[in-house]
Amino acid sequence: MDSLLRLPRQVRKAIRNEWYHATARLPVRPDVVLYEAFGGRGVLCHPEAIFRELLGAEDLQHLHHVWVLGEDVAVTEHLREIEQHPRVSFVRRGSYAYVRALATSGFLVNNATFPAAFAKREGQVYLNTWHGTPLKRMGHDEPGETAATRNVLRNFLMCDFVLSSSPYMTSTMYESAYRLLNIYPGRIIEEGGPRTDRQVLDRGARSEVRQQLVEAGLDLGTGTERIVLYAPTWRGASFSDAADDALDLLTRTQHLSRLLGAGHRVLLKVHQQVYDLALTHPEAAGQLVPNEIPANAVLAVVDVLVTDFSSILFDALATDLPLVLFAPDLTEYAATRGLYLAEDELPGPLVTDLEAAAERILAVGSGSQLDPQVTHALVYRAAKERFAAKDDGLASKRVVDVVWRGRTQGLSVSPVRSDGRTTVLIYLGGLKSNGITTSALNLLRSIDHSRFDVTAVYRHSGRGDRAINAGRIPPEVRRLARIGRFTTGKAHRRKRRRLLQQGGDMSPQQLQKMLALLNAEWRRCVGSARFDHLVDFSGYSPFWSFLMAEAPTSHRSIWLHNDLKADQMRMVDGARPFEHHLGAVFSSYRFYDNLVSVSEALRDINAEHLAGFAPASKFTFARNTIDAQGILAAAAGHPDAAREWPGDHILEPIPSADEDADELVATPDVLAVQHDVPHLQEEIARRLALGAVPPRSSRTRFVTVGRVSPEKNHARLIRAFAALLARHADAELVIIGDGPLLEGVRGLAESLGVAECVHFTGLLHNPWALMADCDVFVMSSDYEGQPMVILEARVLGLPVVSTAFGSVGGAIPPGSGLVVERSEEALTEGMAAALRGEVPNPPFDAQRYNDEAMAEFYRAIGAT
Repeated sequence: MDSLLRLPRQVRKAIRNEWYHATARLPVRPDVVLYEAFGGRGVLCHPEAIFRELLGAEDLQHLHHVWVLGEDVAVTEHLREIEQHPRVSFVRRGSYAYVRALATSGFLVNNATFPAAFAKREGQVYLNTWHGTPLKRMGHDEPGETAATRNVLRNFLMCDFVLSSSPYMTSTMYESAYRLLNIYPGRIIEEGGPRTDRQVLDRGARSEVRQQLVEAGLDLGTGTERIVLYAPTWRGASFSDAADDALDLLTRTQHLSRLLGAGHRVLLKVHQQVYDLALTHPEAAGQLVPNEIPANAVLAVVDVLVTDFSSILFDALATDLPLVLFAPDLTEYAATRGLYLAEDELPGPLVTDLEAAAERILAVGSGSQLDPQVTHALVYRAAKERFAAKDDGLASKRVVDVVWRGRTQGLSVSPVRSDGRTTVLIYLGGLKSNGITTSALNLLRSIDHSRFDVTAVYRHSGRGDRAINAGRIPPEVRRLARIGRFTTGKAHRRKRRRLLQQGGDMSPQQLQKMLALLNAEWRRCVGSARFDHLVDFSGYSPFWSFLMAEAPTSHRSIWLHNDLKADQMRMVDGARPFEHHLGAVFSSYRFYDNLVSVSEALRDINAEHLAGFAPASKFTFARNTIDAQGILAAAAGHPDAAREWPGDHILEPIPSADEDADELVATPDVLAVQHDVPHLQEEIARRLALGAVPPRSSRTRFVTVGRVSPEKNHARLIRAFAALLARHADAELVIIGDGPLLEGVRGLAESLGVAECVHFTGLLHNPWALMADCDVFVMSSDYEGQPMVILEARVLGLPVVSTAFGSVGGAIPPGSGLVVERSEEALTEGMAAALRGEVPNPPFDAQRYNDEAMAEFYRAIGAT
């Protein structure tokens, strides 16, 4: 194990990938139970309580128990005693023994998550106990796209059982925060928290806990002192990135002890993720409760609990322990993380300074108005009934009855609630900033979420435009980010790549092998969840088109955003880079019910060109929707009164139209975060866009937006524009976008002598601001699907001149814009007509258009 840790990270990942692949073929051992708590921090929490119940059950003595310990967790005397039991063994997290046990144990118990490479196998039973009733917002309820959501939801969807302490936890966490509503295939056990069984102790057991604390070096006094337990929650973005606030907590504990004075002893119990950090400080001696002594056992021997947003608050309710809620960062925490309960629902006083907390503690039992037992008596009783009604000391037995004995009579064991909506899973593609991503996000905003429960699946990326676009997924949509690697082993991974490239040339035997691999990968990503409709909205990836072909569903649809045969044959630098992989995508069409083009004309083109892969009856169409309000707001830098905003000083270094933007490399999102003014993001992006070109003059400004690639034919546009300038010197052209042919197109403008009138901006975060500052939109494509930029130009009120590619009618209906032949001469004449004001430009009714497009979408996927 130590030698593995010395290897580079990528090498370790590759080795473990091979382990996962190899162990997935070993038989499952039904009599083995594997436990993991807090990523291997010890024998802890709900898994420990269930373990002890199973270990002592006379009818379950055949079970062998395997505990997971983290790579850096020391085996203490307490753990060594457990390990010496003949039916107990330990494995180190990340080792081969761990991967093997994870793949072969018949029962899996975790209070958090297994790694991203894990996939539950046939024959395994997975119980997730989670580690507490939520007070702070979780999962999809947290602001922004959180790291924790990804692997937690994936793990939950594999579970046969998830554990809930109360109806509140079921609805708040499982149904809302992690969106298991409608799609979770397992059952919820709502029978209290097993770890709270440790709180129900007789006098002898309480004496043993006190003795453990004393032996750990904690001063509990003579027995007459009041024991105060300070147990705050952890801070950080994820378990793997806990904030190091250990020294602050230790200092705070010492200060509280001084404030309380003689007659009190203050103990500190930190979260598992902070414990190792706390041990590094000498101040921990005599204050820090050892990790191996359960917090719930400590609750049975203390007199007052001081906490903040930790779920220990709910555990303590069963003990009738007086509570003081001390949250010095209340305002910041509530704003950034958010809380589920209002202050008047909390079963104890909420204070923000240590002196006030000390006053409340000193008042316990006094009967005064500072006594939390007096001021919060009614709220406490209501909270106990709401959150801890089944924390009676027998929760572990009831869980064991359900999972291991199959007894459910008289117990609360049920599937997750369904609200009757139709479930739809949509693969969004790579989430790069392009037309497909824009169309996908617009679709998610336009779907009727009262009728459809929508899940967006995409490949996770933590940086760049992919991360930004993931953050733009509407909050109504469940996010299921694909994380981790395809655990097939190196040899099988190569074979899978070859098979996907072969596409239609695969033999039936090869196809079955590949689909079996992809079936396992689908279960790793999505668990056992089933959806009524599956949509591959990208339509360009053979991996995803075949992966979704293996997913269980009633209807399966794939999108065709372009003349795909033309895309397949597209030449770039003398080669056809998309020939093989698009051919493989075409061969997957046999598994789909609906092949959906993005315009009626494009449907006919694809039906003709791809007739060898699917019958005409499968081809249908649905136009893309448009986010008109978002485009107009972005173009204006919404909100528009920027000078009145707090923090407007950040706009001073942002180049205006007469300044050079080349030195500014930070994205608007980065600038907004750095200066703590996210409300300025759109205005920053607007000024960056406007600063990407020279100041406006009296010239008519043409603009085009799109990837600089062969099908867009920017070369024809440059030549046509050069011919226009020879006749009308009062024009200029703005080209927004990036791509493989950019330098060649730039060189063409220089060779034709028009470089001073052609402005290249590259990719812009907010192209609409610059588009709105132009006069005419022009497009020179040879073929397109349904170009969203034409619809965006119409939303911004720009007249449109476009070449006559096959599907142009879906974006420019009769009476709107000007469609010309695909020649330099015709395009020059079209732009000249725009200079004369002869291009029709009626108002665009975006709402009516979207209503029609969404009706087409529902019909196309068979969901009418």
